[in-house]
Formats: sequence, structure tokens, C-alpha cells
Amino acid sequence: MQRLMQIYLVGGAVRDEMLGLAVKDRDWVVVGASADELLALGYRPVGRDFPVFIRPDTGEEYALARTERKSGHGYAGFQFHASPDVTLEDDLARRDLTINAMARSAQGELIDPYGGQRDIAARKLRHVSDAFSEDPLRVLRVARFAARFAPLGFDVADETLELMRQISQSGELEHLTTERVWQEFERALATPQPLVFLEVLKQAEALTRLLPEFAQLDLGLTAPALNRLKALDTSPESCFALLCELTLATGTDPRAQQIIQMAERLKAPNRFRDLAVQFCNWHETLYRLEQVDAAKRLEMILSLRLLKKNSHLSALLHLTQARHPDFDLQLSIRLQDLLLRLERISTQDLMRAGFSGKALGQAIEAEQLKYCSIF
Repeated sequence: MQRLMQIYLVGGAVRDEMLGLAVKDRDWVVVGASADELLALGYRPVGRDFPVFIRPDTGEEYALARTERKSGHGYAGFQFHASPDVTLEDDLARRDLTINAMARSAQGELIDPYGGQRDIAARKLRHVSDAFSEDPLRVLRVARFAARFAPLGFDVADETLELMRQISQSGELEHLTTERVWQEFERALATPQPLVFLEVLKQAEALTRLLPEFAQLDLGLTAPALNRLKALDTSPESCFALLCELTLATGTDPRAQQIIQMAERLKAPNRFRDLAVQFCNWHETLYRLEQVDAAKRLEMILSLRLLKKNSHLSALLHLTQARHPDFDLQLSIRLQDLLLRLERISTQDLMRAGFSGKALGQAIEAEQLKYCSIF
């Protein structure tokens, strides 16, 4: 009997459409076809071991319907089976949450064998099947979905949270690579409510295992500052910096050193580390800029390399405003004016006045302190 190849829109695109959200990426599942058939149609394979292809005219991903079987530890410990005999329902069954296990046919028909539409109405993040517990990465993914959809009223179903605890207790989380943990954390930092991500991990007994540096974070005390920041700056880098400053104790190690060590452990990009270190070191000075002396102002400006057009200045000001709600915004305007005056100091003019070598450096510093003193 001749097979009929059918293509379905699946996953997040269907979910977001039903939630009235903008659909950014579309994923497709192909049922009733083989890899050779897609190759013959001009589709380009993605990797060797995964039945995913790129459609040449749209650049979108098309995956052969597949099933999976646990064969080892961690999120990579699976064997995939893709064949024309795998049904759409079989493919959807391997997905994490019911709201991600829906499909739409070319005719617009919704296929929802596991109750995704029901859980969208109930605002629940619920696992599709007990196979959920085979993939430890899903603990992080569910926590991230909880943070992303918290403004819409979603929370994690009790039975799903219990499976997440079982994964944490099983030791499977230890098989996650640092890169995957950071990837999910960074994406969570960009969500509207990243504290929900940490709270769900804490409820799932996963926070101390995956992100122990944030295990002692007082979520109730942190929320107001983070909400103020999100109204000013939604970047994940700024969110990370604020969480670091509110979490890490001064202790025996300098706070900056703790951030550097954590960033190295998490393999966080340098831009996250650098902004967090700069903010932790200097936000108090920025906040009290009017009270500190000229030498301290100049030290801060030179340390932050503000005369070299530090791209972090705007973020640092937003972070300071979030951390100190009574921060005088006029100080940021006056700081900008001070930087302009410092930039106008002419080395050539001082050299023409007879300064050179060490004396030239001292003359430049004297000019800088003069301007910083009349802030």
C-alpha cells in the first residue's frame, strides 16, 4: 500500500498561536516518509545521527516522526527510531509537556492527543507521560517555561513537580553538561520572571545541585529589585549581575572573585562576568557619587574605563537604579557631563605647555581631579 507523506506544524508554534503570542520559530514533523525521500526533495540533513532536515526554500526545520528509547545517562542517552511507520501520536508522546505536544495539519486541524488545549486553559505545565523522567534536561526546561509563562498565570502541575524531584534525587542531573545548564539559565534570565525559574528548581530539589551559588537567594527580598530592573533593562546580562550582587556574600573571598569563579564554573560568557564584577565593585560608589571625593570618582571612571566609551555604562546605571530605588537620576546626567569634560582634556595642549614623560601623566591626572572635584 502506498504511503502518504503528511506534514504537521508542531510544538511551540502551535502553543504560542493558541496563547495569542507571536510565533517566532516554526518546527515541522513529517509523517510517512523516509530520509531518502526528503533528500530526493532537496532537503538538507542536520547532522548524521538526528533525523532533522532543512527545507531549502524556507530554512525551517523538518523532522521525521520518531520515537526514542533510553539507552544511557543524561539528556543525550537516547536512541532514536525514525521510520515511515511512526505515527504523529507516537512522535508527540516523546515530548516534554502537553502544551508542547500538539500539532496542526495543513488543513488547520488541531491534533491534541495528550490534553495540551486543556492545560492551556487551566494554565498548567504538565508532563505528557512518565517517560518525562528519563531526560534530566527537562527539569531545567520546565523551570524555564514556568518563568516564561508566569505572567500568563501558568504554574507546574503537582505530579510533574514530583517527577522533577525524582529526577533530582536519582543523580541524573549530574550527567548534564555545564554548557546545557548555562544555556537554560541564560534563556531563563531573559524571561519576564527569572526568579520563578530559581524557585521551581528549588521546589524540585535541583537548585543546590545545578546552581548552588543561588541556593541562599531570598526570592521575596530580591523580587522588588528585579522587577524594577526588568522595567528598565531586560537583558540577561543585567539580570545576572543583579542576582550576583544580591546573592553572593562578601565572606572571606572578595565578591568579585566569587563571581569570576562562578562564571568559570558555569562557562558563562565574559560579558556576563564583566558586567557583574563591575556592578558589584562600583554600584555603591555610583549611588553615592555626590558624596565621594574627587579621587574616588576618578578611580571609578578609570576602573570602569568610562573614558573609552564603556558599553556597560547604561546597564550599570539601570542596575544601580534597580538596586537603590532612591538613586538620583540627575547624577547620571551629571556623570555624563563630567565624562565629556574629561574627554576634552588635551594631551597635546599639555605637551605644548612643556609637560612630558612622568610629568605629563601627573598633569593629566591633575586636570582630571580638578574636573572631578567640581562634580
